[in-house]
Formats: sequence, structure tokens, C-alpha cells
Amino acid sequence: MTQTTKNILVTGANGQLGNELRTLAPSHPSLHFVFTDIEELDITCPESIAQTIDNEQIDLVINCAAYTAVDKAESAPTLAHALNAEAPAHLAKAINRRGGEMIHISTDYVFSGTNHTPYTEDLPTDPRSVYGTTKLEGEKNVQEACPRSIILRTAWLYSTFGNNFVKTMIRLGRERTELNVIFDQIGTPTYARDLAMAIVAIASTEEKHYGIFHFTDEGATSWYDFTKAIHHMAGITTCQVHPIRTEQYPTPAQRPAYSLLDKTKIKDTYNIQIPYWQDSLRDCIRLLLEKESCSSPKKQ
Repeated sequence: MTQTTKNILVTGANGQLGNELRTLAPSHPSLHFVFTDIEELDITCPESIAQTIDNEQIDLVINCAAYTAVDKAESAPTLAHALNAEAPAHLAKAINRRGGEMIHISTDYVFSGTNHTPYTEDLPTDPRSVYGTTKLEGEKNVQEACPRSIILRTAWLYSTFGNNFVKTMIRLGRERTELNVIFDQIGTPTYARDLAMAIVAIASTEEKHYGIFHFTDEGATSWYDFTKAIHHMAGITTCQVHPIRTEQYPTPAQRPAYSLLDKTKIKDTYNIQIPYWQDSLRDCIRLLLEKESCSSPKKQ
């Protein structure tokens, strides 16, 4: 019996997660990926979405697109709402009409961040920012429009692709002799490659379990300790990193003080093995340094 190919539409394909999915695609021949970003598909336009999903005979939508500029969202709520709440609804309605499925990426920002134990999927949500509020509305819209949907909440995402905390701390660590980094916000750094591998594993599973799931890498740390680990692994020794409190670095959007997500449900349901955050960070930094080495001019 030959295995049928599953057609998968990926939105936000030029972002960190989308690019990680691109790198995994060739090793999964039974999954046919259609990668799109704003140039190929306007996800705020229901007609364009419906046309693409019908033309490509899409079975599964993986929505990686979002307005993720957390601070800018405070002064651009309309744009954040269009991309984080309305666009997921358009995608969910279109794939539901075809009888397909949807995997939607969400965030720890749907919670208040005032817990002291890891958040499980069934705990009450209480976003404290425009970003978190619009992402939560997107979750609800997807579940309402497409019963065959999976919401994956993640946090502290980084990658070799795009702009992220890891790349910024490496750059600043090389440029400066001192850095102040917040020590009283706790979470889990998550390598976007690990999340992409979990998504592909779920997409490849015939028997889906729908609903909300949490995924980050394993372990817990602060932004300060995260930075210290980044500098150590990147060989940066000339920058002194100082711990500061959240109140010493005010931002337009309120950050969760505690955003650990409990991953028991996704591990038990989909039998997914999740790496420890420092192991994945080491892999990512090794790739970044290899890329630098390859792109730097060779001495004659």
C-alpha cells in the first residue's frame, strides 16, 4: 500500500520557525510543503487564502505567521489584531471548509506570568499585553472555526534564522564591555528547530489529538543566566554581564515574570522527546559560528 502525500501550507515561512520547517522538509517526502510569506500569500485576505488552499489542495495549515513585535503592538493594536486574531480565523475557516486540519502557533503571553509553578493547558488565561490579548483571541478563533485544530503555545524562541535574543547577545557581547540583563523573569529558551521537529512529528501522525498543547525545551532559566550561557558557549570573555530587575528596564509591554509551560500533555499524547535547553543552545551556537566561519573572508 502506497503512502499518500499530505499537502501542507506553511504561513510565515520566512520567520525563524518557518525557516526551520524548510530545512526539515526534504527529509519528509510524504509531506508536501507549500511555503508562503507575505510575498506569496496575504493572510489578512480571506479570498486569497481560500484560493491558495483550494489550488494547492491543502490538507493541513501550519500557521507560523504573527505580529511578534511585542512592544510595538502596544501602539499598533489594529495591526496586531489583524495578524494575530483575524488572520488565524480566516485560515481556520478556509481549511475547515476543505475538511482539513490546522496547527496554530501561540505563546506564553496568554498567561499573566504571576504563577510559581509551570502553566498547564487548562489553567485560566490572563494576558497583560496587546500581543498576548490578540494571540489569545487568535487561539479561540481557530478552535471555533476549525474543530480539527492544534494550538501549540511556545516561549523564548530563537534560531540560526532571523533576529532573536541569542544573536543579539552574541553581537552585543562582542561590541560592549558591559551588559545589563534582567534576572527576575523566568522561562525556557526554545530552539525553533526543536519546535519544528515536534510540528513535523505531529503532522506525520495519522491519528491526531486536537486541542491546546505546550511546547518549549526542557529546564528553566532567567534572561541573565541565558545570556551568561550564550557568552560562554560563543567564547565571549570580554563582556561583563550584570543582573538587573525588571523595573530597571521598563518596556511598553508587560512581560510575564514567570512563563514556564508544562509539557506533560504533548509528551504523553504524541510521545515527543524534548531536549534540555542548554543542549539545544549549544547546537544552535555551533551552527551560527560555523556559518560565520564559512562567510568570513579567507586569509591568503
